[in-house]
Amino acid sequence: MSSDSMTSAPAGTLAGRSRRSLGQDHEEDIFLSFDPRIFRRFFGFVRPYKLSVWGSLAAVLLFVASQISIPIVISHAVNDAVDSGRVFPFDWVIAGFVFLIIANALGSFLQEWTAARLAQQVIFDLRRAMFSHLQDVSMGFLDQTHVGRVMSRLQGDVNALQEFLETSVSAIGDFVLLVGIIVVLLVMNWWLGLLTLSVLPVLIIVRAIWLPRVKSTFRRARDASSIVNGVLAENISGVRTVQEFRREEVNFAYFEQRARENLEAQVNSAWASQIMVPTVDILSGVALAVIAIAGGSAVLNGRLDVGVMIAFIFYAQRFFDPIRTLSQQYTVMQRAMAAGYRIFEVLDVPVAIHDKPDAVDLVDVVPSVEFRNVTFGYKAGRAILHDLSFAIAPYEKVAIIGPTGSGKTSVTALLHRFYDVWQGEILIGGYDVRDVTLDSLGHTVAMVLQEPFLFTGTVLENIRFNTLSATREQVIAAAVAVSADKFIRKLPDGYDTQLGQRGQNLSIGQRQLLSFARALVADPKILILDEATANIDSFTELDIQNALNVLLEGRTSIVIAHRLATVRDADRIIVLQDGKIVEQGPHNGLLAQNGLYARLLKSSFSSFDEAQPGAG
Repeated sequence: MSSDSMTSAPAGTLAGRSRRSLGQDHEEDIFLSFDPRIFRRFFGFVRPYKLSVWGSLAAVLLFVASQISIPIVISHAVNDAVDSGRVFPFDWVIAGFVFLIIANALGSFLQEWTAARLAQQVIFDLRRAMFSHLQDVSMGFLDQTHVGRVMSRLQGDVNALQEFLETSVSAIGDFVLLVGIIVVLLVMNWWLGLLTLSVLPVLIIVRAIWLPRVKSTFRRARDASSIVNGVLAENISGVRTVQEFRREEVNFAYFEQRARENLEAQVNSAWASQIMVPTVDILSGVALAVIAIAGGSAVLNGRLDVGVMIAFIFYAQRFFDPIRTLSQQYTVMQRAMAAGYRIFEVLDVPVAIHDKPDAVDLVDVVPSVEFRNVTFGYKAGRAILHDLSFAIAPYEKVAIIGPTGSGKTSVTALLHRFYDVWQGEILIGGYDVRDVTLDSLGHTVAMVLQEPFLFTGTVLENIRFNTLSATREQVIAAAVAVSADKFIRKLPDGYDTQLGQRGQNLSIGQRQLLSFARALVADPKILILDEATANIDSFTELDIQNALNVLLEGRTSIVIAHRLATVRDADRIIVLQDGKIVEQGPHNGLLAQNGLYARLLKSSFSSFDEAQPGAG
């Protein structure tokens, strides 16, 4: 299976377009109108909270009922006062007002609180699902995906869905209130009700003209925001390189350009989203004028009660509030549909590397390694390894070297099953790595990289990152064994010192020693060192070499390195070129052949720690 297998899904599906969309600098157009597929999937996360949904709807009904009832009570109070000649209303009117005010306040509070609580619960589940999925997706997807785009989905897009969920409950209330007001107006006085509602066709026409224009505006705003987030994340992550090459002004100019494009897109989006508000306000004024003129004439002619006209005025004012809110809610829905599309793109990325249903655990396995006719590449049709075969005996130390692009790192990545081979097999203890559980494979094979990744946390937590059951004494013993204990104890809080992001408050050599201690605590049967000594300074080199001797003792090991001290002590050296083995044997034997190994040794003299006789 190639790393491109994830794109085998149909092009029209979210999964089929996810990698292409996430990786592009300008994301492709997406359907921003109401999409029932996204709606159903999003509310699949809401389904576990049915009781909260019903509670929110009950609060909505309480709020709407109180809103509709208040003008009716006012109407009856005015009519009773006119008919009886008494200015002060009856006691039942006062009691009714008090009850409705309390019901209105309670309904409003419960509506907002239950909606916010429901939104937080759903967004928690959604973030958890995204994080869990991103932990499992293939390295091929992560290698070709802009980190900023993923962060944009985890943060901005999730927040857009949260906003939609929080406001959707009130939007339902506004819609129910709108329908309720229409019904009450027509029941109270049908002809005045029709006159009041005569402005609706104008509103519908304006909205029909507005919707198509606003869609592209919202799309550009989402794209611009995503691009800015991507540029920001990339430049923060690469700030060392930026400062090294003094690219601050160039990068700032580029960011400013992207940020200005985002500013313009967001301003246009805000303008487009607000354009309906003055339209609604104008139509609201027209409706009130209609009621005042037509209703006032009817009252003077005795054809309409004063209380009914006052109720109409209240309803007309309240009628356009939900219209205004629903117009704004449309922009929220637009953002939510775009955000939902982008979020489910991530969730639809297929997990290419997973356990088979009958996968077995590697328990007490003999730590042998074998590549059988392995062919592999990162892009379809462009193989890196070609029919590669070799075997490593248990507890043998094998070094793999070769020119850049020869496939050294690909060998280690396949052994850890970050990718699956296109053809052939990779065996550990006689088991195909595709037939064993990923969890047991991760505990059997450990890897130490050229630049070890340390997480924000204490030194202790980083050393036992892969072995949470390790005691403090075991961690200290491992640190002592790899010569890390002496510098750790000089830190402000020793093993409880908080490390900065990626351990930047430590030197490269110190970070490497911590990674050695972490590997030693994990106690893998097979250890891979991928250029683990490439960046070590001469002051740390002795500690590193001593740590390596401890770390490699009693394990099958694969070493990729350019430092002679690391390579020459290997039991066997495999020399790769263009994804094929061109030489293999011990150090002295390869030097005697005066082939590629000897040429590499000579050309890379400056990266080795000493010259060797016969190297030329």
